[in-house]
Amino acid sequence: MTITLSVAAAGDEREAACYANSFRQARFKRLLSVIDEILAEKDTCRILDVGGWTTYWQFLEPLWRGRPLHITLVNLTTAPTPDERFSSLIGDARDLGQLHDSSFDLVHSNSVIEHVGLWRDQRAMADEIRRLAPRYFVQTPNYWFPIEPHLRTPFIHWLPEPWRVAIVRRRACGYYPRAQSYAQAREILDDAKLLDAEGMSVLFPDAVIERERVAGLTKSLMAIR
Repeated sequence: MTITLSVAAAGDEREAACYANSFRQARFKRLLSVIDEILAEKDTCRILDVGGWTTYWQFLEPLWRGRPLHITLVNLTTAPTPDERFSSLIGDARDLGQLHDSSFDLVHSNSVIEHVGLWRDQRAMADEIRRLAPRYFVQTPNYWFPIEPHLRTPFIHWLPEPWRVAIVRRRACGYYPRAQSYAQAREILDDAKLLDAEGMSVLFPDAVIERERVAGLTKSLMAIR
């Protein structure tokens, strides 16, 4: 679950702009519809956010304030927990064996599964998500959207690997600095392995795969159960 994007260390302005994005707001409202279904039957919704950080929840708090949520953040390092609504665990998304089956009401993961590694790593993460709660909401960028969301470069993820290496060695792309070596270029390109709708359906066979669209094109995918 290694997240190397510089956005993780961005300032408040970049964070605020990110979460004020209309697509992110609409996506979060869809998540809230699932949370509200759970709260219709339970006094509290226990959420496991795999790869999440408190900044995500804090910037979007006006949308969920007043709901009785407890959010457990799991990542490779401890996340700050500003109040009793949050707790933090150190763990690897591919193996959360320290947590019992159905320990939570909902597992949430936003733009993380593309960062955990190869297909076998993504499958391991998906299996853990499905094990830990009866409901889940997993979002990831769509491979077939023409702009790669991390490199912020059109079509780059569809090009042959040597061309992609040459591009990131020539200039900074998106959240990444210009690669100073071949090895660094490969590390940048290996940071995200995008999925398509078929891949998400295989990873989450008991979910509905919903599409977030821009100008008729699918920008990101959401596996929702």
